[in-house]
Parts: sequence; structure tokens; C-alpha cells
Amino acid sequence: MDRSAVPASSATTQPLPPGAENAGRPGFYTVRPGDTLIRIGLETGQSWRDIQAWNGLVNPDRIEVGQVLRVAPPEPVAASPASEPDMAQGTATQPIAASRAPSRPLTDTSAAPAPTASPTPTTTPAPTAPPVAANENVQFIWPANGPVIAPFDEVRNRGVGIGGRAGDPVLAAADGRVVYAGAGLRGYGNLIILKHNNTFLTAYAHNQALLVREDQTVRQGQPIAQMGSSDADRVKLHFEVRRQGRPVDPMNHLPAR
Repeated sequence: MDRSAVPASSATTQPLPPGAENAGRPGFYTVRPGDTLIRIGLETGQSWRDIQAWNGLVNPDRIEVGQVLRVAPPEPVAASPASEPDMAQGTATQPIAASRAPSRPLTDTSAAPAPTASPTPTTTPAPTAPPVAANENVQFIWPANGPVIAPFDEVRNRGVGIGGRAGDPVLAAADGRVVYAGAGLRGYGNLIILKHNNTFLTAYAHNQALLVREDQTVRQGQPIAQMGSSDADRVKLHFEVRRQGRPVDPMNHLPAR
């Protein structure tokens, strides 16, 4: 008898990815190849730092394909912090160096500080996405004065391209909170993401310089960046509107010119 043969029933079972028991449930997201927390936050309408805290991730770069992450608060939130901006915070007036975390590959094992929030108990049911209420609607303004040079396309161009010159001001399209400011999302260059409430995010890409920091509260019309060509073939602002993480045509939300 060949003792080297191992019965199929005794083969080692591969462990399931973390959180696999929540796959397919509302409020959870299954990690795909190429994902980072920044991209997942943009796709789900959340701050990447919140996702890190809700999942107890010590290192935000250590996520794996197939892992299931919580992408909704463990408990209903009465109001988004971004819905009532705090005017006590000052406006940055100098360009800020772009943050790149978390931008390393999914297999990166470098150390990072532990998140301030504790891991979410797995017994807590995930809430469904909040319905759109009257106070969740946002009145946007144009984030730049240039012409539209690239129209919206849900597959090829998830926002609109607005032309201009290097250094032209990029404005916050509505009151909100900065949930990302950096260059860690491939294809977007120097990027700012604002969260306006539990329904809407806006993204501002290809900037030359960033004028705000993460977690800063901004007012509609406030300069948040300078137009540029980072990770682009020409100077332009790529502007996205995301409704509960899904890209929608900004032209349907911007005032007529």
C-alpha cells in the first residue's frame, strides 16, 4: 500500500476569508482584486477611516480578496457630522502635501497604528441603506468655472471633466466634511472626497494642490484645491457625484449655466 497517498476526506480545508459569514448581507462589502479602503469608501459612500474602525483593522492596507467588510454603521446614526458644518474650524490657505495611505497593495504587511474604535460585534445586524429624506437632498454649485470637456458615462467616465488652467480654484460644491485628501487612488491623481450627508459624496480629482485636510469641515464655495493635471493627460477637474456610493450624472444635480 502506498502510505504517501492521502485520502481526499483528510485534506486540509482552506480557511474562509475574514467576515465570510456576512457575504451578501446589506451593509457589507466583499473585497475584490485591486480594492483599497479608499476605493471601497468611494464605492459605498463612506469614509475609509470609518470602515477601518467598524472592522477593527489595525493596518488599513491589510485586506484580502474575498474578505467581507462592514460598510455601514453598526447602529443607526441620527445625523451625519457633515450635515451641520462647524464654522469654528479654519480654512486652510496653503497647499497641503498629499496623503497616500492606504495605497499599498492588498498584501502589504507594514505596521500601522491601531484604530480608535473597537471591532464591531458580529451579532449586531447590519442596517440597510438609509432612505432618501428631504433633508438628505443637496443643492450643489459648480466646483469650477471652465467648460465641460468630458460628459458623464457610468462605465467609462463616472463624472464630468471640467476644463481650466493650472492653479484655477476648485470649490466645494456643497457644505461637507473631507473624508479623503491624498493621492492614494490610482487614476485620480491628487484627490479630495467630501461627504455631504448619508446620501451624497462628491469627488474632485487631478488637482495640482490640495488646500484642505481629512476630517476638516468645509462650506459651499470654499476653495479646496487648485486645478491641475495629476494622473491626467491635460489640466482638468474630474468631478463626481455619488449617491449612496453609486455614480450619478453631475449635470442632473448642478444648476443650469
